[in-house]
Amino acid sequence: MPVTTFALAKLIEELECGRAESDRFFGVIKSEAIYQRPIDARHRVIFYIGHLDGFDSIQICREGLGIKSRDPNLDDLFQAGIDPDGAHLPSDQASDWPSLAQVQDYVARCRSHVDRHLESASEELVYMALEHRLMHLETLAYMFHNLPYVLKNVPPSEPIGGECRPDGVKNEWRPIASGTATLGKPHDGTFGWDNEYDETRFDVAAFEIQRFSVTNGEYLKYVNEGAPMPHFWVRRGGAIFYRGMFGETPLPLSWPVYITQAEAQAYADAHGLVLPTEQQFHRAAHGTSDGADREYPWGAYTPSAQRGTFDFHQWDPKPVNATPAGDSAFGVSQLVGNGWEWTCTPFGPLPGFSPRPSYPGYSASFFDGQHFVLKGGSARTAARLLRPSFRNWFRRDYPFVYAKFRCVSK
Repeated sequence: MPVTTFALAKLIEELECGRAESDRFFGVIKSEAIYQRPIDARHRVIFYIGHLDGFDSIQICREGLGIKSRDPNLDDLFQAGIDPDGAHLPSDQASDWPSLAQVQDYVARCRSHVDRHLESASEELVYMALEHRLMHLETLAYMFHNLPYVLKNVPPSEPIGGECRPDGVKNEWRPIASGTATLGKPHDGTFGWDNEYDETRFDVAAFEIQRFSVTNGEYLKYVNEGAPMPHFWVRRGGAIFYRGMFGETPLPLSWPVYITQAEAQAYADAHGLVLPTEQQFHRAAHGTSDGADREYPWGAYTPSAQRGTFDFHQWDPKPVNATPAGDSAFGVSQLVGNGWEWTCTPFGPLPGFSPRPSYPGYSASFFDGQHFVLKGGSARTAARLLRPSFRNWFRRDYPFVYAKFRCVSK
């Protein structure tokens, strides 16, 4: 369906905001980093500079409207990202890529191409392009996090480091009454990715879940017992530091620990606990004792900094008890924001799943038993992606995600 006049104005505003956020984001790194590959299993940074706007032009104009591109070769180069396993890493060289000036010219042409044809475009494809950009602005943060600090420009207002005082967080158990968990979304005309359909209700037995996600302080005890350190930690002499986006700081004990799904599962096993299922997460985050569902854990209020850490407002996390106004109906904290939450649920289709013709491989390619569902959102997750039906996924041993966890009692 073409974009209506009212929706067009809103989409133009959102696209302009997304583009501006992209431009600011790439300004975080210095020119020397453009052709680096901060994560071995991903493309070089230069690919993503062209990919965001190339994807918009390809999906909206070429695929959606059948309009030929002026840059078919560059379209092919910048069309698709990669998700290789550790045994099949990319082998391209920096010299295989166009110059930065060539890529910037390509981006400008793509934006102009999209803008000229936006009125005729499918609303679904425009929203798909917008959310695709916003998701990449988070996954790119994972890449930039792994660049040496000398290759990054620290934003003027960005604090480096966190609190170093004793933890002071006492984790508690919250009982979750039996009831239904609503996963997915109905075909109500609003945008969703293929893996969000169809809306499905599951019966969930009563259980207990930790109020807070596991902190660096709690996980440090586990490391002191012999577990390996997480990717975001580094030992300097006799002290452990957290590797933040723009600098290291003595390990902030009350921040959530960011780890892999495999590490979270090992921690749970070692403590006689389990990770929540996707259904249990939804019940704790969006359910209520009277059977009604909440749009967000805190209710229907628009996401704000008072209720959680998300929407690009900062780079590093906050203490796990910093935003009590965002607690769920069952008194569970930060189920949205401050880090995605690992579940024990392999990423797979909901009943009624159907690949989207315009992007058939978006989800189905990852229904392989090797990727696990994450829910919630991190400090770098856009507000529009905080809807309860949104599902994230990564390999269980992928260490770069801003992903925390909490346990469920057996």
